[in-house]
Amino acid sequence: MPSSRPIDGDTDDTRTAIMQATYHALCEHGYADLTIERIGDEFEKSKSLLYYHYDSKDELLVDFLGFMLENFTSDVPVEASDDAHAHLQALLDHVLPPTLDDERFEFTSAMMELRAQASHDAGYREQFTRTDRFFRDRIADVVRDGVESGTFREVDPEATAALLVTTINGSMLERVTTDEPADAVRATRRELDAYVDARLLADDPE
Repeated sequence: MPSSRPIDGDTDDTRTAIMQATYHALCEHGYADLTIERIGDEFEKSKSLLYYHYDSKDELLVDFLGFMLENFTSDVPVEASDDAHAHLQALLDHVLPPTLDDERFEFTSAMMELRAQASHDAGYREQFTRTDRFFRDRIADVVRDGVESGTFREVDPEATAALLVTTINGSMLERVTTDEPADAVRATRRELDAYVDARLLADDPE
């Protein structure tokens, strides 16, 4: 579940420049049609640098996923107040917005293609495992804080986080593989909000 925002950073740094080129090529071509040559077309420096650092497209993309995780961890909303409910809502808004612009849609679609590779590639699987673990841990921390403050009921933070992350990942997949993604995402988000209200929120928060 890496961030789908454009990559910021100093393009004078070779790795950042390669990651930016990979991002744009992945958005344009998707995984299946992506090649080192097409990444090189987006790379402002010498293409030979790509072959110096990476032996294959998949080796580059595994590093790209790790790079996106680094961006993701810094991009996820931090707690702005003591309100665990508001913090959880901000996290859900961040990863499950009602609509996506064209670039973010194409990138999300490409990321789902990469996730499919994880079923038979240990490198991809490791990166997506790290990403999902990070987000589960972040949600679990918010739920735990809410339980301790009396905002949330006495629920299992880890089990709650696992349910939410699995639902979010499924919604992201449906968003890029069906003809009516906006309706499905809005329906999923309504049900997530209903789950939070019915299952998490305490009857009389302190």
